[in-house]
Amino acid sequence: MTEIDRAMALIERGAVDIVDRVELRSRLSDGRPLRVKAGFDPTRPDLHLGHVVLMNKLRQFQELGHHVVFIVGDFTAQVGDPTGRNKSRPPLTKEEVLAGAKTYAEQALKVLDKDKCEIRYNSEWLDKLSPQDLVRLAARRTVARTMERRDFRDRFENNQDIYLHEFLYPLFQAYDSVAIEADIELGGTDQLFNLMVGRDLMGAYSMRPQMVLTVPLLEGLDARLVDGKVEGPKMSKSADNYVGVAEPAFDQFRKLMLVNDGVIWRYFDLLSARSVAEIAELRARCEAEGAAPREGQRVFAREIVTRFHSAEAAVEAEARYDAQRTAGAFPADAPQFSLAADPAKGGVWIGKALELARLAASSSEGKRHVQGKAVTVNGARFTDPQGVLAAGQSYEVIVGGKNKQFARITIT
Repeated sequence: MTEIDRAMALIERGAVDIVDRVELRSRLSDGRPLRVKAGFDPTRPDLHLGHVVLMNKLRQFQELGHHVVFIVGDFTAQVGDPTGRNKSRPPLTKEEVLAGAKTYAEQALKVLDKDKCEIRYNSEWLDKLSPQDLVRLAARRTVARTMERRDFRDRFENNQDIYLHEFLYPLFQAYDSVAIEADIELGGTDQLFNLMVGRDLMGAYSMRPQMVLTVPLLEGLDARLVDGKVEGPKMSKSADNYVGVAEPAFDQFRKLMLVNDGVIWRYFDLLSARSVAEIAELRARCEAEGAAPREGQRVFAREIVTRFHSAEAAVEAEARYDAQRTAGAFPADAPQFSLAADPAKGGVWIGKALELARLAASSSEGKRHVQGKAVTVNGARFTDPQGVLAAGQSYEVIVGGKNKQFARITIT
């Protein structure tokens, strides 16, 4: 295998779209370091593991000798990316964006090699665009091409508002590529349209169009395996289903132990430093008869905590986690969930409550936990598989024996 073959194999691992592979191979063969771009809008203060999927790929490019340009979208965050939205994104203040931008830049270097990384803020060039510049930029793109975007098309067909500034967002992101002279831009699969606008816009400016690579979106902690497929919303702070890069070691460990048994292997595939063969071997061992419960989650949690803290912190976090689950006391930092009551039931059925609180993979599994006398609510065994957690109350819920799981559930 040649050096180019090895480089392509590394780049292609975990990638979904590459536009295009022949061009990428040719540019790698040139021997010139590529300028590899990715943008992150600081809509929230912290990066999480969903962002790390993309940053891992950036790091791989660095290891191959290429230069990463990490764009902090302090300008575009104030415009609001309409990707995947059925209504306009609420605008953020400049103060909110700047607070998030500071932490993004700091946390990015937990993954990236700072010596091969350039951190840029897109307000550097977008703030300087005059009204005439904006008109000229908008003239590079037609309404028809913009309406090819699915979320715009769906909103139009459903008579939902589309605001003019939302049409500008893909152009602003694309102009970032022009400004920094990107060779290739990386993003999540939901960003493919925006990335391709960048490729088109560079051509319109008589520049060599950037290549495009997308990576999968990481599902959140509430994802489940349904008919062999991982289903659930993507990891995000707004959905409260995330693991933050800068979170304390114990919080990272505790949260990752909540990941569904079937879903944890997707986390391994997208985030682990282990090889494909090593992950397959580990999975076979963890799924063998007699294997320790949730051993896959433990191994993954150790790896993540070690990566973002230290090996010592991982040992301490695991010991604290185990101590809390063997002790009789309900942990003060147990995850909290607020669930909406079903008016017809006057609360939430116990099986459904366990599923929503991530104490069971499904409501039917939650029911089996109750039938197996493995559920304690407010210190008493819960034995009615058709029982309901009543509205207007809070509950301390424990599931399991030796390996207990805890949640504080409030029914509203």
